[in-house]
Amino acid sequence: MEEILYDHIIVRYGELSTKGKNRKEFTRQLTQNIRKRLSDHEKLTYNTLHDGLFIRLNGEDYSMIREELKDVFGYSYFAGAIRVSRDIEDVKKVTLDLAEKHDAKTFKIVTKRHDKSYPMKSDDINRALAGNILHNTELTVDVHVPELVLYISVDRDYIYVMDEKVRGGGGYPTGINGTAMLMMSGGIDSPVAGYLTMKRGLKIECIHFASQPYTSKQALEKVLTLARKLSVSQEEINVHVIPFTDLQLAIYKHVDEPYCITIMRRMMYRIADRICKQRNIKVITNGESIGQVASQTPESITVIGKVADTLILRPLCMMDKLEIIDIAKKIDTFETSILPYEDCCTIFDPKNPVTKPKEDKCIHYESLFDYQTLVDACIENDEIVKVSYRDKGAEDEYLF
Repeated sequence: MEEILYDHIIVRYGELSTKGKNRKEFTRQLTQNIRKRLSDHEKLTYNTLHDGLFIRLNGEDYSMIREELKDVFGYSYFAGAIRVSRDIEDVKKVTLDLAEKHDAKTFKIVTKRHDKSYPMKSDDINRALAGNILHNTELTVDVHVPELVLYISVDRDYIYVMDEKVRGGGGYPTGINGTAMLMMSGGIDSPVAGYLTMKRGLKIECIHFASQPYTSKQALEKVLTLARKLSVSQEEINVHVIPFTDLQLAIYKHVDEPYCITIMRRMMYRIADRICKQRNIKVITNGESIGQVASQTPESITVIGKVADTLILRPLCMMDKLEIIDIAKKIDTFETSILPYEDCCTIFDPKNPVTKPKEDKCIHYESLFDYQTLVDACIENDEIVKVSYRDKGAEDEYLF
């Protein structure tokens, strides 16, 4: 196929079209997110209209922008487009040229009139453009499974011709619904939970519990790499690194082994809850999936979550492992997640963890040591590391 020189990109909103009075706020956030993601392309200019965002390329490389734009949530699809006058003869020339550049044998024309005042109906436009291609090429029409679809968008001042639609991330613009604290372990599940959280319009900060020297420097670097990969959807992520060793050792000293994981998770939630309140974060999110491990049975989730006042979201709650892995591969976190560096949950893994813990037993075990002082120390020594996909040399820094 010959190279096609697009002059615009059209971004269509999708779910945002249902937001009513809040629509302007949503489209403003989406435009801001797209501008940030594409900020390296300085020649781009933007025009926000009611039903879409129009980006003028001004000579920028569409192929690069095409890949970067996929990282942004909050729109239905985008497409490289060629802007044409509203004269149907000009549109015929452009659609014929596009058809000849593709290695296709069958085609179809799909027209949408965003401006209903245009004198030709959609079917009339389809017939006029298809007839011109049929007359001047050997292509044939296939309305069911065409090899090439040419999309015609009739707008107020121009007509735009497109030869593909690239599906967007969907959901809502990241940040429109506030911020969530992602409990990031370094495994497969938590990065996927972070991705799905951002998809619903929440920015994320991450909290990671480090138990050095029992966990290695590489385990922390793995978490920072995962956060950096997620940052393509919001540019920068704060990672709260919590020194968890003293509190964890106290748990294993005073708590019967089957309850250690339950108590440990309750402490993690207490710390995350406190930091959320300090930073005015309204949501905790994590990679828990019902029944996957002992601390994720309905009984365990209930008892563990009671220590936090902050709303807890579990995006993976009803997914099985294969579904989660598929998403991890899609967002390029899987290979990093399976690197063999253990987190604090796995190095002290009890042989027979309780699957139906009782709250009164948890309270009893917690009364056996001064956990509050230890929790305070964790929060006081919170180290915030800022990571971004734009970090220079990040690939080299996090090689294991």
